[in-house]
Amino acid sequence: MKEVISFQAAVKGALVILSLLVIFQLLVISSIIPYQVVWGGRLKNHSQMISYGIISIILNLLMLLVVGVYAKIIKVRINQTLLKVLLWLMFAMFALNTIGNLLSKNLTEALIFTPLTLLLALFSFRLAVEK
Repeated sequence: MKEVISFQAAVKGALVILSLLVIFQLLVISSIIPYQVVWGGRLKNHSQMISYGIISIILNLLMLLVVGVYAKIIKVRINQTLLKVLLWLMFAMFALNTIGNLLSKNLTEALIFTPLTLLLALFSFRLAVEK
């Protein structure tokens, strides 16, 4: 049976989307993009947006690292079982985030980020099941 998503497509797709999310968060932190369009429209002030934005950037960079190491783009020796666990955690987080984006108070966020997190969930799943 032919694969729906190839390993390489999952790697490239995850790396591209995660990189774009880091750039997006930097644009939000720098106030180029209004913070009302992120975190489900639930942020109350600029200070809260900075904190959440920094956390998001750090998590996205860590996930970029996980994908890069797993795909052997980044040459670091890490236990493969740990990488698999991290990929499964990424899958779970993106699946839950997809649901959260569907429930967003901001229609723009729901329309743009729901498909992105769904793709990231699928890419993470594809990588996690790789033998």
